[in-house]
Amino acid sequence: MKKPVQIALIVAVVALAGVAAVFFSKYQTSQQQLARTTASESEVQDRYGRTIAAIAEIQDSLNALSLEEGTPLTPGGVDAERRMGGPNSQESLDRIALLRQSIEKNKERIRILEDDLEDRGVKVASLERLIANLKRSVSDKEQLVAMLSGRVDSLQTEVGGLTVAVAEKTDTLRTREVQLEESRRDNATVFYVVGTKDELEDRGVILSSGGVLGMGKTVVPAPTPNGAAFTAIDTDQQDVIRFQAEKARVISAQPASSYQLVTMPDGQTELRILSPIDFRKVKQVVILTG
Repeated sequence: MKKPVQIALIVAVVALAGVAAVFFSKYQTSQQQLARTTASESEVQDRYGRTIAAIAEIQDSLNALSLEEGTPLTPGGVDAERRMGGPNSQESLDRIALLRQSIEKNKERIRILEDDLEDRGVKVASLERLIANLKRSVSDKEQLVAMLSGRVDSLQTEVGGLTVAVAEKTDTLRTREVQLEESRRDNATVFYVVGTKDELEDRGVILSSGGVLGMGKTVVPAPTPNGAAFTAIDTDQQDVIRFQAEKARVISAQPASSYQLVTMPDGQTELRILSPIDFRKVKQVVILTG
């Protein structure tokens, strides 16, 4: 083979080797780019999945918010309002405070989620719609909590007013009961005095009038007797006046049919009130013994 031909072949081989090396380098570069692209797509998918999971978790947390166990976060219902404004109102206020804390926590999670997506330059319409829905849900919950809080305050004010009204009514009834009892006792109370003629005269309870030479005088109650000589008795509670005497008579103006004098075996006498209403028409009872 001639030398020029050999040289030409050598040059061709070298050129082919160079071309092959260039293509191999490009192939390696393409493979690396493909690997990076695949990894980037995998990372994007992973981030997308984590973002969807975070959104779902926040939404579940918002859906789980309730005023109390088993009660939706919505006002309404007489029983629910009674629980909110009655003796357990503090529990309702504590529950509302916890709801506010939970809502604030979810708002912070949404903010962090948005910042993370913005930092990564992720612009996905579906994610943006989901986050917008989360914000609306949070806003709805805040409005409901505010409404419930206002309702609890209103109910507490109402309950406070009712408590005052009941207390005033109770005081009025108690005062009325006292007045009625005082009136009953005044109506039922009579004042009696027991004694011999001399004792009753000395105490300023009776007067003697008429008669001749001290004989045949009539004994009558004094017009203005000494009140300190009398003893009170509630005829609704006690219907017997018992005293030491074998003989006695009532000289005050009680109707004869309203009482009975009974001499007891032990030498005492009982005045038994048969008709309290008639008996106490005359408030002062004067019993003369001997």
